[in-house]
Amino acid sequence: MSTTKGLEGVIATESSISSIIDDQLTYVGYGIDELTENSSFEEVVFLLWNKRLPNKDELNSFTNELVSNMEIPSEIIDHLKSYDLTTVHPMAALRTAVSLLGLFDSEADEMNESANVRKAVRLQAKIATVVTAFARLRDGKEPVSPKNDLSYAANFLYMLNGKDPEDIEVEAINKALILHADHELNASTFTARVCVATLSDVYSGITAAIGALKGPLHGGANERVMKMLSEIGEVENALPYIKEKLENKEKIMGMGHRVYRNGDPRAKHLKKMSKELTNLTGQSKWYEMSVQIEDYIKSEKGLPANVDFYSASVYHSLGIDHDLFTPIFAISRFSGWLAHILEQYENNRLIRPRASYVGPSHQKYVPLEKR
Repeated sequence: MSTTKGLEGVIATESSISSIIDDQLTYVGYGIDELTENSSFEEVVFLLWNKRLPNKDELNSFTNELVSNMEIPSEIIDHLKSYDLTTVHPMAALRTAVSLLGLFDSEADEMNESANVRKAVRLQAKIATVVTAFARLRDGKEPVSPKNDLSYAANFLYMLNGKDPEDIEVEAINKALILHADHELNASTFTARVCVATLSDVYSGITAAIGALKGPLHGGANERVMKMLSEIGEVENALPYIKEKLENKEKIMGMGHRVYRNGDPRAKHLKKMSKELTNLTGQSKWYEMSVQIEDYIKSEKGLPANVDFYSASVYHSLGIDHDLFTPIFAISRFSGWLAHILEQYENNRLIRPRASYVGPSHQKYVPLEKR
């Protein structure tokens, strides 16, 4: 029985949601560049779930449905308040809060297609509210309710900061949400599909996916990128810092990607937003040192930046706490997780791979008194 460490290169399922072919990322066949430059996040969510783009009326209806489901039960707020908000990691809080949401959904265990779609809408809507409520409570502020006349991205920023966002801020979040929405069979998506392949419920699948995303080798990379940039501090320190890291054989976060050989096609969009936002906020050093690092690592190691590298300075420029970077990733990736969960239910088979046993064999049992 042949094995592949980390299942690298193994085709585990068929899917019509997203593809990575020749270093190009598509959602249902639409190129990521075209979607990022022209679409709203709501339009992309509709595309991933329905395998087609909506018309104008469908998009308006879907957007309204999301906004109308953004409020979360008061019990969730009370539960968040019960945490030690000075120490708990946002991803741990998010994992528990999403699981708890299932207890307040009367359809949580309904397994028909229409009920699962309704749960998907509720989950996608409420995740932004959970993250922003946690962030505000941690800062000693009360959560802010969404506005019916704002988009999903704008509502996220409004609920986070308590004020209407600027257009460029909404553009940045909208693009970031689109770029992170789905990425084929990544670790958290595979986790979600394995979970619901047992015919467990949507809330279980999403909670399992959050657990996988929490790991630093998956969703935590952009937070660690910003930690690195903060340690560097100034542009002139960037190359000496990176050279020392490489001499010590330490990993540079945000560089290279498991499935891309010639560069992550998503990175250039956030690189552009990083330049615009850091100039706007007078913090261009974050962009400048990022470019220096990317150019050096690419020339020395052949590794270009991935989507996490520039998302760090984008989120920082928006005044977002660094440990909220991964929850924002989750807000976006909920759309992809839910698309894969719905697809798994459509043509389900229990996911049960084998392991190649490499332990001892033919051992003889020794009675306890003789050991």
